[in-house]
Amino acid sequence: MTAPRRFVPPTPAELEAAAGRLLPDVVGPGLRVLFAGINPSLYSAAVGHHFARPGNRFWPALHRSGFTPELLHPSQDGELPALGLGITNVVARPTTRADELAPAEFVAGGAALAAKVAHWRPGCLAVVGVTAYRVAFGRPRAAMGPQPDTVGGRPVWVLPNPSGLNAHYTVDRLAAVFAELRRHLAGGQAPTEAPT
Repeated sequence: MTAPRRFVPPTPAELEAAAGRLLPDVVGPGLRVLFAGINPSLYSAAVGHHFARPGNRFWPALHRSGFTPELLHPSQDGELPALGLGITNVVARPTTRADELAPAEFVAGGAALAAKVAHWRPGCLAVVGVTAYRVAFGRPRAAMGPQPDTVGGRPVWVLPNPSGLNAHYTVDRLAAVFAELRRHLAGGQAPTEAPT
């Protein structure tokens, strides 16, 4: 593993400049899970790494759930494909908050995500944000967990949004939900049925 790189917080000017910057996907062949965030924060776009904003619980949840052998720093996101993991987003446009996105952006992003999934063929697509999944894929009643439908021909699991703004989930609770997906995949079962 490469040494983590600590970020100097972006200046207001750097955050403003990040509004038009696309954050590259972290992908590769043979992924067990492709995690799809809602969209990058301006902070993540400014520093060039996924789930980088301080207070985001994605990295601790990924580690505590057993997906990674150690707690990775966002600057180490490029190491995920070697672990069978990848990261993309439902919507590519960075914003300060996800509620700045229009429904049409989610629908277009869902179509683009389906194409990525069909190309990379991960074992599972894990969308981190139930509202994003509902809007992007026209599933207004979707709940957390495995979904009855596929995206890009691959099974889908919906996880909670790990943003620090999502006060309903502590790191421990997020880790437990992430671990449920990991155990399910380790059992060789495709997540194809929604829980009752």
